[in-house]
Amino acid sequence: MLRIGQGYDVHRLVAGRTLVLGGVQIPSSLGLEGHSDADALTHAIMDALLGALALGDIGTHFPSADPRYAGADSVPLLRTVVEMLAERGARVVNVDSTVIAQQPRLAPYVPAMCERLAEAMEVSPGDVSVKATTPERMGAFGRGEGIAAHAVAMVELPDR
Repeated sequence: MLRIGQGYDVHRLVAGRTLVLGGVQIPSSLGLEGHSDADALTHAIMDALLGALALGDIGTHFPSADPRYAGADSVPLLRTVVEMLAERGARVVNVDSTVIAQQPRLAPYVPAMCERLAEAMEVSPGDVSVKATTPERMGAFGRGEGIAAHAVAMVELPDR
């Protein structure tokens, strides 16, 4: 049986933080604000995977009030989500995602993001799609106030 989940995450850009997307550090004068590394792409993918099995969201499993997740690298948390799926007999089939950011240019980092995310989800890089788009200088994202990510995931479960 196949199940689909979708995820969305957004974080404000601030000075004094490292920009991390898809588990990859990206050179930038601004980074994403958040309790963990604020990796909006990985967070959206985690929510999509959890949603595919109706397991809640990352705030349920990794609450921002929990000091264990302060500054946490989101990729090991993604591995934990994949382990939660495996405990239920499920596996990731593929993920399709889009990052919305005015700056910086993300295309050069997409292959590394796909590699890092694929490894964490135990799939091949060809099963992970990361796209980047700009909001064409419209709205808060167009003004460079933050970065958002959308993700859709397909998960396979054994027949019931």
